[in-house]
Amino acid sequence: MRRRSDRLQRLLGSVRNRRRPLTAALEKFSSRITTWTGSSSAFALAVFVILVWAVTGPIFHFSDTWQLVINTTTTVVTFLMVFLIQRAQSKGVHATYIKLNELIASIDGASNRLIEVEDLSEAELEALRRHFRHLVEMAARDGSLTRSHSIEEATERHRAKTSRRSRPVGAAARPAGPRRRNGAPGRGPRTA
Repeated sequence: MRRRSDRLQRLLGSVRNRRRPLTAALEKFSSRITTWTGSSSAFALAVFVILVWAVTGPIFHFSDTWQLVINTTTTVVTFLMVFLIQRAQSKGVHATYIKLNELIASIDGASNRLIEVEDLSEAELEALRRHFRHLVEMAARDGSLTRSHSIEEATERHRAKTSRRSRPVGAAARPAGPRRRNGAPGRGPRTA
């Protein structure tokens, strides 16, 4: 575990050392602005600006310029906030993916094929969703939602469980032997 942590620290350190100064400055600035705009003080400032604008209406006789000032200001702020919000959401989503990938990779029996599942096409994701819905249905029939934990093991465990249940009490277990593609017992290699 320690070697893995050291490797991760070296990787992150090399990325930090390769960042361009302008990129690092913009990232730091946008991170601070994103944090500040989500604060109560930012909301209070926005309300204050709107109140000042509304109070100055009679002074400027509610002119077109007076209206243009608030329209232009809110348009520019909204335009910039779209990118800040997208950046914050994208960073959060990627961090969540990385955390989930780490959990999947660290759990014995979990299917490593699900690492980076977010990069699959919509059709592939839909196929996985249907498969997992099927696993939930199998688990519901078994009376437990915690028995199966990987795609491959789930179907095999379910087959084993149902074959054990369908045998009469005291009946001998099926002999272990070769199996056909569909999982049914086979006769083994033919001899002449």
